[in-house]
Amino acid sequence: MAETTEEKKDTGDAKRVHTYPLIRHSDMNDEMKTEAMELCVTACEKFSQNNENAAKMIKETMDKKFGASWHAVVGEGFGFELTHEVKNLLYMFFGGNLAICVWKCS
Repeated sequence: MAETTEEKKDTGDAKRVHTYPLIRHSDMNDEMKTEAMELCVTACEKFSQNNENAAKMIKETMDKKFGASWHAVVGEGFGFELTHEVKNLLYMFFGGNLAICVWKCS
């Protein structure tokens, strides 16, 4: 009986950490969304200690693949309000507490 209450205590207090990419919002088509998501995961794993370099890699790669004027924000604890082109926005989480927002402006 003591074991079950201890197990419940551990699971109840544990913080939920997502190790997989979690898309919160996107209006991209499925193909573009998949490519952008994979790019974000690759950049965040490659530059795990430097969010600025990860954002730079995401922006430059999206510019090459899908045309100019892409923007990327990578970090923890930021808010935003933005205007973007229709079908060109991705907001996702990766690695628990890292948020990535990628969008295109005209």
